[in-house]
Amino acid sequence: MENLKITAVFGSSVKPMRFSNKAIRKLRQNGYPVYALGLREGIVADVDIQTGTPNLDKVHTVTMYLGPQNQAEYYNYIKSLKPSRVIFNPGTENFEFSKMLQKEGVEVIENCTLVMLDMGIF
Repeated sequence: MENLKITAVFGSSVKPMRFSNKAIRKLRQNGYPVYALGLREGIVADVDIQTGTPNLDKVHTVTMYLGPQNQAEYYNYIKSLKPSRVIFNPGTENFEFSKMLQKEGVEVIENCTLVMLDMGIF
């Protein structure tokens, strides 16, 4: 499990039909350690959804389920997590934030986390 990428899911929801919820469940089914961040606390699979900007350790991947209009308030927070990569899922693509991240050496991926997991390229 040590080599599995710790993933922070932004825009987490307890609603089962939300893609963030599906991603949390699929990440956990595949053994990935997950932090879930959302507007409301709750639990998905065995993961507590945290609100605000909690201290998170050793985040490798951030996967975005927040629309670009809701990302700006998290720019500095996400950069402070020093992720190796940020995945912008369909509908969350953000040119401005992508450029900022790339300047800091963060890999930016525009793809679907669920598809990446299914294809074994996560």
